[in-house]
Amino acid sequence: MTLAEGAPQVPILTVTLNPALDLSTAADEVRPDLKLRCDKPVVDPGGGGINVSRAIKVMGGQSTAMVALGGATGTRIADMLKADGLRLVRLTAPGETRQSLAVTDRATGGQYRFVMPGPEWHKTHVADMMAAIAESARAGGWVVVSGSNPPGVAPGFEQMLTVRLKDGRARLLVDTSGDALRALAGSSIPVDVLRMDSHEAEALAGRKLPQRGDSAGFAAGLVRDGAARAVIVARGADGSVIAGPDGAWHAAIPPVPVVSAVGAGDSFVAGFVLAVARDWPVQEALALGAAAASAAVMTPATELCHAHDVTRLFADRVVTRL
Repeated sequence: MTLAEGAPQVPILTVTLNPALDLSTAADEVRPDLKLRCDKPVVDPGGGGINVSRAIKVMGGQSTAMVALGGATGTRIADMLKADGLRLVRLTAPGETRQSLAVTDRATGGQYRFVMPGPEWHKTHVADMMAAIAESARAGGWVVVSGSNPPGVAPGFEQMLTVRLKDGRARLLVDTSGDALRALAGSSIPVDVLRMDSHEAEALAGRKLPQRGDSAGFAAGLVRDGAARAVIVARGADGSVIAGPDGAWHAAIPPVPVVSAVGAGDSFVAGFVLAVARDWPVQEALALGAAAASAAVMTPATELCHAHDVTRLFADRVVTRL
């Protein structure tokens, strides 16, 4: 199991409903009421699905990025994605694509992240997006919905998409948060894979999940309740847990220096979905996701994982059946 470029895989379609132009910079100190002199910003196309597609490409895989874009900012993102060599399906968003800002305080090392809401969607826009996803999804492939939903997209979008994709036999991985995650957790229409971090899992569970077995038990409960066929709980530096048809597994990577956590979750999703698209065992897919996430935290700002780091860290994986 290696990250060989061009290795056989089924199609992957990533979906980004609420993309952003990510700007990252640094200042000597972040304080209120002052003009803060910042470094020249680094600019990247951002949004969960976009980052997943970018990381898949880094790891030698292929995907198609379906992105809802609007206005001059949307055009700028589209140009950047094409320049990066990504396959892009551009859909028209109902307004100007948002921007986000990350500022690192050099005095403390802390990072401040300012995230705008994005344009308001209406029912017709949601229906058009649903139809476009179903049309672009390929039988036997994967659809990845990652990131926040824009304003106006009600919780339940992912469940409706699950029903829509059944006819095309594409599998659905969802990595979301907030109301959308709560709706999925309480649904009896299972997505194929549902991912969340430990904070989100504890909020849903209403209790702390201090041990790996606690996370695995919670994930298995969601599977039994019909929310998903498999549930992943990311435990930060303690790796990730998955519960599903193949039982419960934990995958961990040796500690790495943390520069920025931005993009770690998206890199995990990229590694995991690329591995399952190449028909790897689920526990090895979990480990590749963990390696990609660890590689991502080693890079600054909005930069994602590097292939050589992923390969090196994956070689040191520790996979355990729970």
